[in-house]
Amino acid sequence: MKHSPGFLQLVEHTKRRVKECTVADVKARLERGEQFHFIDVREDHEFAEDHAKGARHVGKGVIERDIETVIPNKQDKIVLYCGGGFRSVLAADALQQMGYVNVISMDGGIRAWREAGYPMEKPA
Repeated sequence: MKHSPGFLQLVEHTKRRVKECTVADVKARLERGEQFHFIDVREDHEFAEDHAKGARHVGKGVIERDIETVIPNKQDKIVLYCGGGFRSVLAADALQQMGYVNVISMDGGIRAWREAGYPMEKPA
């Protein structure tokens, strides 16, 4: 997908305020049994196609509205991902502005997760 220059500039500016990690980092956390919320912020139809195994869905369009119900403890560890790592950066920034202190965006998103051959699942 070709993104507009303004969107890319916004993402690059926002990345300065957001922590990122690799898909390998997330996979290692899962394998160690580390406790964190693994959140897919893509659109409903994208999540319905498939998603990273163990991920929950809270779309970027509603995350600010719904996050305090889904994750009431603002100290909890949260890893967000999207298609390629751009929307999750923006969502992570919004959550930080709401007071969440342990939010990370998974760089490369679901594309990098798939390319690495990591486990996927489809909703039941």
